[in-house]
Amino acid sequence: MCQTCEEQTSEEILAYLVEHPEAQDTVEGIVEWWLLEQGLKRRAAAVKEALAELVASRYVVERQGRDERTHYRVNRRKMKEIRYVLGRRAGECGG
Repeated sequence: MCQTCEEQTSEEILAYLVEHPEAQDTVEGIVEWWLLEQGLKRRAAAVKEALAELVASRYVVERQGRDERTHYRVNRRKMKEIRYVLGRRAGECGG
């Protein structure tokens, strides 16, 4: 395991323990529950950033729902451009 992976895992465990100071578990439980929770929080932040960029580029449209939450959907007017961008990125990654 690389040092940065070990450091990241250590930080995730510590972050979980700070939020849940009474927590204790097995290795399997820590992997399945603690690290999953920390990963989901990190992923949620990345999703928010990505959505902000997609809305700014007008590939995604946001609207306020009846539930007072923001809902996102594809901008159908940009579908051709989106497909082009996705195709270009797939070519860059060799896929």
